Amino acid sequence: MTHPANGLDDIVHQRVRLGVLAIAQEARRVEFGFLRSTLELTAGNLSQHLAVLEKAGLVEIEKGYAGKRGRTWIHLTPAGKKALHTEIAQLKRLIGQVEQTAAAAAADNSARPQSGARQDPVPGLADPADAGSPAARGEGKDGPGERER
Repeated sequence: MTHPANGLDDIVHQRVRLGVLAIAQEARRVEFGFLRSTLELTAGNLSQHLAVLEKAGLVEIEKGYAGKRGRTWIHLTPAGKKALHTEIAQLKRLIGQVEQTAAAAAADNSARPQSGARQDPVPGLADPADAGSPAARGEGKDGPGERER
């Protein structure tokens, strides 16, 4: 069984590009300046992300005029809509697995005898509260002795 994180699309999943797709799916088309301000980006940064999405066939970019001012509009392609919905479904699977693991760990912790030996809630993952961890020894992120005074 593969982990749900392996199904995330690197092109879509990046924060800005996922934001562009999510905003663009809400309307027939969205204006570049609206995306820039909503996502709090520079024009150059947004342009680079739009180029990636356009190259992947997920958005189309339309240039034109509103009055005498040049405008750029972005709209999702059918492939872009599908990619967004696929990404959302994969994120839901990932969230479901995380929640299921957390619920199982909570149930395991409440059922575990207090004096018994500890078991990792997820095989292969260490618990940071283990006695050998820097956090359990009271060491700050800067090493031993760097605790808050």
